[in-house]
Parts: sequence; structure tokens; C-alpha cells
Amino acid sequence: MSALIEMRGTGAAQQWAQQVVNNFARKPQGNDTSNLAAVASGECGVTIANTYYLGRWLAAGDDSVMNSLTLVFPNQQSSGTHVNISGAGVTKHAPNKANAIRFLEYLTSEYAQTLFAEGNNEYPVVGVTSGPIAALGSFKEDKMDASLLGENQAEAVRVFDRAGWQ
Repeated sequence: MSALIEMRGTGAAQQWAQQVVNNFARKPQGNDTSNLAAVASGECGVTIANTYYLGRWLAAGDDSVMNSLTLVFPNQQSSGTHVNISGAGVTKHAPNKANAIRFLEYLTSEYAQTLFAEGNNEYPVVGVTSGPIAALGSFKEDKMDASLLGENQAEAVRVFDRAGWQ
């Protein structure tokens, strides 16, 4: 919602949120897994989910669910798909700054990113996508400055609240 506010303004974001709420097939419940299963069973038509949940089904060979779903990466012709981010840093007064930096460099190495991709079904920051999620294909990523998301966070919560988002 923060990104939508940044791209289109609060009014358009509010309208979008209200339209989504008005089209809920049922009261939101469960998590990404149960919501994907609800789409696969026909209980509802669409859900928003993290791709690593799909990776779990792919890894398990659960074709019954996967064959009933169509994956769409939004905004491929424009701004790109929103991605969740993880961040890390070294505090100013860290007692072992050099090793902390080495650890962060390791986490962002192609080797460690391959472990994340194959072990947790996440798209890597660097390197080639591997593991079950490689079957989902590549996508255009939204490149919005993450600081803007934080700047719009409070307004995003208000938009969701006004729309009755649950």
C-alpha cells in the first residue's frame, strides 16, 4: 500500500483498497498457504501470496495445488512487482565491526544466496535463481526506493483501516 500511495496518491490507493475489500470472497483467514489452497479449490478467485509458499508445494511435488493455480507477477509492463526486502547493517559502536561486515558479505555472496533460494525457496539477491522457485520464472522487480515505503507506512495503515481491510 505504501508503494501504491507513492505511485498514485492516497485517493487512488484508497479506491483500490476499497475495491479489493468489496470483492473479498470470504472474511480473510489463515495464511498464504491456506489462501492459495482456497484459490486452488475454487473457494475464491485470487490471492496475494509470497512466492516461497509456492516453492514449498513445488519442492513437495504437490501438483494438485500447483496445477490449479496461475501465477501472475503484477506490473510487469510498468513499475514491476513489489518484493519483500530483508536488511542488515552494522551499528556504529559494534564491538567487532570487521567480522560483522565479513558476515554481511557472506550473506550476500552467491553461495549463501543459493542456500536461501534452495533451502527457503526465496529469490536470491545475487546469482542465479535455483531450487524449486526457479520453475516460477523470472520477473521485473519494482525498484522503488525502500525509504519511501517507510515514509508512507502510517498513511498506508490508515487507508487499510478506512477500507475495512482485515
